[in-house]
Amino acid sequence: MYGYLVNCDLKDKKVLVVGCGFGDDALRVAKLGAKVSAFDLSPDSLQIAKVLALREGLDIIFEEMPAEKMLYEDNSFDYIISRDILHHVDIPNTMSEIVRVAKPGALFVVNEIYSHSITDKIRHSALVENVLYPKMRRLIYGPGKPYITEDERKLSEFDLEQILKPLQPRLFTKYFNFLVTRVIPDRFDKLAQVDSLLLRILHPIGHLLAGRVLFSARIFKPASSVQ
Repeated sequence: MYGYLVNCDLKDKKVLVVGCGFGDDALRVAKLGAKVSAFDLSPDSLQIAKVLALREGLDIIFEEMPAEKMLYEDNSFDYIISRDILHHVDIPNTMSEIVRVAKPGALFVVNEIYSHSITDKIRHSALVENVLYPKMRRLIYGPGKPYITEDERKLSEFDLEQILKPLQPRLFTKYFNFLVTRVIPDRFDKLAQVDSLLLRILHPIGHLLAGRVLFSARIFKPASSVQ
């Protein structure tokens, strides 16, 4: 995602980071010269983000609010970045707000955990759930916690359809994590590169196999919504 953003014209552009957490994305984008606004529901996370921004000498506006009801004015942002947040929110309401606060033609960059419904059924089958997954979990995470908790649900292809409704054709799409985080840990760079190569080779069915999706698209706004 950062490799893609580095090649975007972010200098002096107004960028919104949705669900910013501890502010990692906001800080990195601000260092590229963008004028960054970021929000989250967690006041504790926002406090950490503010401290980090202050330490780095970055002028970032952090605010507390839900994604489904943003406090920003209409047509405010040139870029909107969403990483690992859309699977937490009400997608139709959040997308309505994203479209509202975006400038016409703003670039929307999404980086999300994902599982096609077919793959998800296999993942939650009795054999995988009760026999294979406990073993894979110990191998991949060791004593650590999984990157997705039991109460979280990855985006499905149906969720992606909802996200894409107000967007123009995607400019860039890449699928990740066929075997990484499922069968092998993500700490081995060489294996991760092989995993990425496998998905490129299997591109026609990559959307069936991947565990993460990264894409960008322009936000379409009807003329009546632009003041």
